[in-house]
This record gives sequence, C-alpha cells and structure tokens, in this order.
Amino acid sequence: MTNSPTFEKYLLGTLKVLGVFVVLFFSYQMYKIIVPYILVQGSWWRTDIDFLMSKQKIVRLLHYMGAFYVHIFSSLLVLLAGATQFSHVLMTKYAVIHRNIGKMYVFLVLVISAPGALIMSYYANGGTIAKIGFIILSILWWVFTWLAYTRIRERKFISHANFMLRSYALTFSAITLRIYQFVIHQFFGSDFPLDSLETYQMLSYMSWIPNLIVAEILIYRGFNDWVLKKNS
Repeated sequence: MTNSPTFEKYLLGTLKVLGVFVVLFFSYQMYKIIVPYILVQGSWWRTDIDFLMSKQKIVRLLHYMGAFYVHIFSSLLVLLAGATQFSHVLMTKYAVIHRNIGKMYVFLVLVISAPGALIMSYYANGGTIAKIGFIILSILWWVFTWLAYTRIRERKFISHANFMLRSYALTFSAITLRIYQFVIHQFFGSDFPLDSLETYQMLSYMSWIPNLIVAEILIYRGFNDWVLKKNS
C-alpha cells in the first residue's frame, strides 16, 4: 500500500464520508431506542420497558432515574453535535456555527451526559468488572472534553482538535456498543462462547478502548493537521 500524501488525503476523506453515514444511521437508531422511554402506548415515562427491565430494583432511586433520562435524552444531541466539529465547511464558512455547536457539545458532555453516565456506571449490569469499565469511560470522556475546551481557550488548535477527537471517540462508544451487540445477536446468538454476564463485561471495555486506539492512530497519521491545513 502506498503512503503518498495524495493517498492519505483520499483515505482520510473517505473515512470522513463513511463516518458521517455511520453517525447519521446510528443516530436514527438511537432515536428509535429513546422514543419509547418518553411515550409508549399512551403512558409517559415508563420504567418497565427495554433496558429498564433489568433495573427494576433501582428504578425507584430518583438520582439513578434522573441520570438515566438526562443521559439518554442528551446522547442524541451529543452524537450529532460532536460529528459536526470535524467539518471543514463549518470551520471555514460558518465558524460561528462551528463554535456554538462546539460549546453545546462541551456543555452537554461536561454538565449532563458524562456526569449522568458516571452515576449510571455505579449501577451497571455485569458486576464490578463492568462497573469499572464504564466508570473509566465516563471519567475519560469528561477529562478529554474538558481538555479540548481548555486547549481552545488557549488557542492551541491542534491540541484542541486532538482532544476533541478523543472525546468523540468515547461519545461514539454508544454506537459501537450497539454494533457489537447486534453482531453477537445476529451472527452468534446462543453459540457465542461467553455467557450474558461475561459478554457485558467484555463490552464494557470493547465499546470504547478500540475507539480510542483508532483516534490515536488518526492523530498519529495527522488527521487533524490535515483538516486544519485544509481550512487554512
């Protein structure tokens, strides 16, 4: 495989297009998941459906339910808002919109989504192993987003973009988790070598560690340098 600059630009451009498609498709899937929690068969705020069926012992805990609802309702906005931050069109032609959406992303992650995810992590299915995985994810998500914010305040653009990429890689864990679950269910079913507990423990790490690895590879290969130079 050639490592020419032209090939790398083509590859990075292709990844961006593919990424947009994946984000839009799975954001719609997330929307379909979220809607039933708001209104199902004329009943608002159901606690006896889907994911919450595994949480019947704690659905009466107000802090958990508050964290759950603010997390799932903000997740769709965070997914869509974060994806726009790597658009060269917004950066150059609509810089004000780029900044405002970025501020919304940072606010939602730091104030709503990540804190909500952290509270939920303490009650995660899968026992202590899964809880630790999701707690680390929530903390790193908050820290990377905070560092992205502080770097742009210091006008360190490359560092800002790199931490935004890391932050969004963790945001994207909501999608990769469901991709893994879909693949396991559709292609393995009961033949999957791990039981449900072990599977969830594995996914509590696999949903985000590979994402970070991909982000680091993109950073190393100059993804953000290419985006910023393209906009200069």
